[in-house]
Amino acid sequence: MTSQDEHNREMQRRVEKRLREMENMMNIEETPFYETQKHQPEKNQKSWMRKVILGAKLFGLLVVTIVAVRVATFIAGFVIFGALAFLVYKLFLESKFKNIK
Repeated sequence: MTSQDEHNREMQRRVEKRLREMENMMNIEETPFYETQKHQPEKNQKSWMRKVILGAKLFGLLVVTIVAVRVATFIAGFVIFGALAFLVYKLFLESKFKNIK
């Protein structure tokens, strides 16, 4: 029986030794440490370039808006003129054309 106990103890020692080795290996591999850096403002060249791009976008939006308003005004004028012409025809001219026939 002693031999069985000795065998069990030896196995337990080996397991504990292996666990310690594995634990030491885990502690060796540390995660990389990244230092934080203070935010650096952008260079003046990039800053004015962004402002120029923003200005160009706003100018483009202004041009598109003006064109859309002009087109809408033209279409609204055309519709109003057509409605007035139809109204004049119905009120004044339709009865004259019916009498001619």
